[in-house]
Amino acid sequence: MLLHSIRPLAVLATLAFALTGAAHATLAVGAAAPEFSAEAAVGGQPFKFKLAEALKQGPVVLYFYPKAFTSGCTVEAHQFAEATDKFKARGVTVIGMSNDDIDTLKKFSVEACRSKFAVAADAGGKVIKDYDVALKMVPGTMADRVSYLISADGKVAAVHASMNPDGHIDAMLKAAEQLKK
Repeated sequence: MLLHSIRPLAVLATLAFALTGAAHATLAVGAAAPEFSAEAAVGGQPFKFKLAEALKQGPVVLYFYPKAFTSGCTVEAHQFAEATDKFKARGVTVIGMSNDDIDTLKKFSVEACRSKFAVAADAGGKVIKDYDVALKMVPGTMADRVSYLISADGKVAAVHASMNPDGHIDAMLKAAEQLKK
């Protein structure tokens, strides 16, 4: 009987570590950012996001998050929404990405992102794999919490990897300011 109560606790402890442990990113600063296009939504309206087209307008913050409507992901989306004008002032486009479906992201783009920036659906997790941000301790294609600043020339200019949603916005704003110089 004691073994049955210990096992669920061990599983919960492992999952808690996976969700709060340090995130990682293997794309290094200076690496070429993999090109992609994906179904996306902003303000509940779907559209096709293409990284190459966005980079023609200037740098892009591409941030990966595990799952729409979970507590940390909602906090992070609110923070990016509040900082959208600061990013725009630096000529930076923000896009979030998860493996959620587009219908979920249409709602998330309104409720959590406050219709301020787009979120993209990575059907099948191809982009998550290309950017090597799959959450290692959870099977499947759930993304780790990693933010990239991609310069207009398509190179990774900065990376911030942490499961804590706090710090991503400040790191990307600072990197965007350095990129301007």
